[in-house]
Amino acid sequence: MSLILFAFVVRVRDGLPLSASTDFEHNRELQERKQQLRTISKALARFPDRGTVKGQELNIYFVCTEGVSYLTVCHCSLPVAKAFCFLEDLRWEFTACFSSAVVALAARPYPFLEFDSTIQKLKQQYNQSGGPALEVTLAEVQEDLRIHPPQVIKLEEVELTNGAANGYMEQGPGSGHNVRLKPVTAPGILSLVLNIMCASLNLIRGIHLIEYTFQDDFEGIWNVVTFLLAFVCCVFQCHLYLFHSSLKKLKSFTLLSVIVLCNLYLLGMRNLWQLMFHVSVASLSTVLILTRKLQDRSSDCGV
Repeated sequence: MSLILFAFVVRVRDGLPLSASTDFEHNRELQERKQQLRTISKALARFPDRGTVKGQELNIYFVCTEGVSYLTVCHCSLPVAKAFCFLEDLRWEFTACFSSAVVALAARPYPFLEFDSTIQKLKQQYNQSGGPALEVTLAEVQEDLRIHPPQVIKLEEVELTNGAANGYMEQGPGSGHNVRLKPVTAPGILSLVLNIMCASLNLIRGIHLIEYTFQDDFEGIWNVVTFLLAFVCCVFQCHLYLFHSSLKKLKSFTLLSVIVLCNLYLLGMRNLWQLMFHVSVASLSTVLILTRKLQDRSSDCGV
């Protein structure tokens, strides 16, 4: 059984992936740990220079030094000292191949993918022998861990940081940016077109009535206000469908209610069919707003 399953090298300042081992195992927990590796790499400033994330069967270990972080996923049966010894050997191998200047100039993900062969050899050595060849190295790591034990990071902290790092933090009132919704559907496009049509009709009628309102000593001012209010509600319905917003259900039902009331007030200026058209479009938009869900966050580990 492999004790070291995966290794990952990233640049600390921006989490840029530099190299990673080839993955031949696809169990569910390993994929979760790989996602957490990506999470940690995007927020290394939030974590100590050396840490551990414990899982059910697989643990994550990482160290940061000289602007580079070395992370690995290991089976829980592997002693902690051997895991950090592996990371120390990985660090020595990487720094021997690539200077800090070369690392700093890297501009694209995985610029040192050829280092994968070195990682694979190092993994094979540890998986076959159960640890490093030099016991003195292991003894030094054990002593260092005794004096400076790695910080144990809880999974909840990793998940919270994942939200902050990827723009998925819970949105407060009035926010909603950086939250991804599912793609717009064909009915959604239809509702947007109809909503824009209704908004245009309300705006045109409202502007047209302004001229007569001034001539009639503002007797029709409330009709103008009602048309313009209906126009604003239609625009906000389009916005709610296209962009995520907190309190979406409350806002969508409020907009629908205002549009219905506006059309009831304008019943004398619109016939029954016009009234039904505007209310039906508003109702369709409300249904589509409420049924458009957030997009699932698929694993973006990419290695």
